[in-house]
Amino acid sequence: MKNINRRDFVNQGGKAIAAAGIVGLAPKNFRNDKSMLNSFVHHVFFWLKEPENRESVKKFEAALKELVTIESIQHFHLGKPAETRREIIDSSYHYSLLVFFEDKKSHDIYQEHPKHDIFRKVNGELSAKVLIYDSIAI
Repeated sequence: MKNINRRDFVNQGGKAIAAAGIVGLAPKNFRNDKSMLNSFVHHVFFWLKEPENRESVKKFEAALKELVTIESIQHFHLGKPAETRREIIDSSYHYSLLVFFEDKKSHDIYQEHPKHDIFRKVNGELSAKVLIYDSIAI
């Protein structure tokens, strides 16, 4: 058996506990969820024209929160850049929208929804740049 000092033991144990906690906190329907096997993922990054303008930010955030009430959305995440700094990470965006759909048909319903049209108008007024990544499950 290999001798291990207290610091290494605590460090390794802490990593294991953290990993277990992350898995334990994941929504039950995301863990081994077979319904996600054919999912369609829509990930959008937004760069605001005036990120320091509080009124613009409030208006944009309200529009995002209304957008994700569209019924064809299975799961979503609204976010801002995390405090991670590595050369490979692009943290230049201001907001991100990650949306999961059951399939492409559900995504298409979302794209044609009146709430999405309203969001496009608000986004067009407030965003300087938008980048979208769509993916399907493999």
